[in-house]
Amino acid sequence: MPPLRTLLCLFLFSPSLLLAADTFSAAKREAREIYADNPSSFYCNCRYQTQGKKLVPDLASCGYQVRKQPRRAERIEWEHVVPAWTLGHQRQCWQEGGRKGCRQDPVFNRMEADLHNLVPAIGEINGDRSNFRFSLLGPSPQRYGRCDFKVDFKARKVEPPEAVRGEIARISLYMHQKYGLSMSPAQRRLLEEWHRRYPVSDWERTRNQRVAARQGDSNPWVSAH
Repeated sequence: MPPLRTLLCLFLFSPSLLLAADTFSAAKREAREIYADNPSSFYCNCRYQTQGKKLVPDLASCGYQVRKQPRRAERIEWEHVVPAWTLGHQRQCWQEGGRKGCRQDPVFNRMEADLHNLVPAIGEINGDRSNFRFSLLGPSPQRYGRCDFKVDFKARKVEPPEAVRGEIARISLYMHQKYGLSMSPAQRRLLEEWHRRYPVSDWERTRNQRVAARQGDSNPWVSAH
């Protein structure tokens, strides 16, 4: 067995610990750099521009129509594909104080700041998605113009566009595997089916490499395919 001093050094100087953002705010700054040459919103593929500290989507570029929240539709937000609620709601800090109550929980902070799980989304879509689980909803009216994102608010489910289903699956499977999060058998079957049906894209590989360079770990659901 290696001496304690050796183990301590390995822990302290692990690349993932040295490079990883340790707060959500820091992770958002890193994410902006990762997407700097591919400024497109995740679900709707709207181009966006940097205006000072804000990221502003060009809604006309993807035919997006505002459903109800025009102010949030006018900005890009960094969405957790696996929602913060899923990451934290079973932790004691969340049960005592919600998301704010977990600010001093290093495990939650690490999950919340994981760059593999952050994507740029139109603010209204981020808000409407909430912590709803991914599903297939069948025929339903388009709420967001040409953006093929469907929400069943009553059932608390969302159906994402086909173009991002594979990426959603691989991000979700990575997060649940890495952090030991629970997942229903039905949700796992759906995500694994999406993983098989929708192959890894060139952008996914590029993004995975950029995250790994900053965070010290890659998503094996991407790198192995």
